[in-house]
Amino acid sequence: MSASEPRPVARPVAVLAALLTVAAGLGIRAVADGPVAKYGGDALYTLLLYALVLAAAPRTRPARAASVALAASWAVEFFQLTGVPEELAARSVLARLVFGTSFNPPDLFWYAIGAGVGWTAHRLTCRTARPG
Repeated sequence: MSASEPRPVARPVAVLAALLTVAAGLGIRAVADGPVAKYGGDALYTLLLYALVLAAAPRTRPARAASVALAASWAVEFFQLTGVPEELAARSVLARLVFGTSFNPPDLFWYAIGAGVGWTAHRLTCRTARPG
């Protein structure tokens, strides 16, 4: 492994991060409402996707993991323009949680914040995990 290549994240650590992110998302909805819950949830959604990328592919570099998580989040947001997620959400709580219901442009910004938080945490973890 070269000095510029980050150490892989252990899969159990990535899974734990995903579970903690889900707990944080549910927690924020339980204690807050309005913009804090809405946009905090958006950032956590992308952070969850970031953790899932690392769980699936632990050797993924921070920039790639952030890009994949952000692209997936934006894809889901733009998918909401079709109306399909709203129809699915009417039939399934899980679909509502995964796909949302309606397009909201500020969500795109908050997804980027979530990707940035994931990238930063990943970089710091890689840096502190290095021997020497």
